Amino acid sequence: MKKMKVVLDFVKFPVKEKVTFYRNVIANLTDNPTFPNPDASLTDAKNMTDALENSILARIDGSRIALSAMHDAEAAADALFRVLAAYVERIAIGDETSILSSGFHGSKQPTLAQKATLSVIDGAHSGTVKLIAKAVEKSGSYIWQYAQDTVPDSHGGWTDAGICTRSTFEISDLNVASKYYFRVAAVTPDGAQDFSAPVFKVVQ
Repeated sequence: MKKMKVVLDFVKFPVKEKVTFYRNVIANLTDNPTFPNPDASLTDAKNMTDALENSILARIDGSRIALSAMHDAEAAADALFRVLAAYVERIAIGDETSILSSGFHGSKQPTLAQKATLSVIDGAHSGTVKLIAKAVEKSGSYIWQYAQDTVPDSHGGWTDAGICTRSTFEISDLNVASKYYFRVAAVTPDGAQDFSAPVFKVVQ
């Protein structure tokens, strides 16, 4: 049976998607008994991800210096997460469950249905965003939430934006040039499902 390998697909992600992906990896590796001693510090990983996120926000002014700083922060974060990916591959020895538990992607993707994924794009007006979730089979509605500046430590830190029957939703009256996190959960006959990984967006 072919063993799974850790893929470095994240280096090709758009810079905003990298922030979300990196935070998910950090969350999955934190207190993960399979990977107790990462080759790179998770504290450093968090700090570099924070720096990358802040550089994206600073990039809004359009200056060449801010753009260069963002690219530098992106390169530094990419390099650190390459180290973590290599560590996961070395420890997992091709075990699919172990690799997927780390938050990294594997060369052989599972056939099980995935959780709803979420993308966030600019809305038609300033201070507005449109959320687009992957439709979930048998879902009767979707719960939409957001948080400003940072990812909350608990469910109570999220703000309910609304509930609707469609897999798209628009949120308005957000603060322009502020960073927000968004997430969604489908509601099926079995109840509310797990929320998606938070998606980061600087509101235009």
